[in-house]
Order: sequence, then structure tokens, then C-alpha cells
Amino acid sequence: MKSTDIARKDRELRKSRKKEEVLVRKGVKDARSVGDYINELADLFFHDGNKIYNIESSEEILLLLEEMKEEIPEKQWNNALRKAIKKTKVSEKDSALEELRSMGEISSD
Repeated sequence: MKSTDIARKDRELRKSRKKEEVLVRKGVKDARSVGDYINELADLFFHDGNKIYNIESSEEILLLLEEMKEEIPEKQWNNALRKAIKKTKVSEKDSALEELRSMGEISSD
């Protein structure tokens, strides 16, 4: 076997390994971050600038809270809820936070 053939096979092997590493990293990256949950939760809220109206009536919010509780650490739950509410810029933040906590059975820290 010529040295050029060996070099070509070596390059192909390195290229395939690099491709596998990239695919593994992309697979790990598919998991949602805390910021993704904040954005998605804020997008689900129906509000008028004063109050969020659909917290207790929305099944989508409940499902997202359940998924959030499974995926992110417990100490980040309250922070994520506060930031999602803050993103809506409603004036009644405290009542919305309490409704979300009671809906998701999240304790206040």
C-alpha cells in the first residue's frame, strides 16, 4: 500500500470520527435550557399588561411546568417562573407567581 493511500485512509478515518463527535454534541444540545423554558412559558401566557389570565385554565402551561420540574434543578424553578412572568411585563407579578407555584406545586424559597 502506498503512503498516499495510507494518508487518504487516515484522513477519512479522522473525518468520520469528527462527524460522529459533532452528531453526539448535537444530540446532547437538543435538551432544553432554562432559558428555553422561560421563553416558552412566557409565550403561553395570555395577558393584557396588568394580569395573566390563563394560568389555571391552560393545559399547555401545566404540561410545560411538569416537564420543567423533571428537566431543570429544583433551585432554578422559582427563578425560571419569575423571569417568565417578568418577560410579560404585567403589573400583578406576585399573584401570577403564586398561581404558578400552586399549579405546579412548587414551594417558595
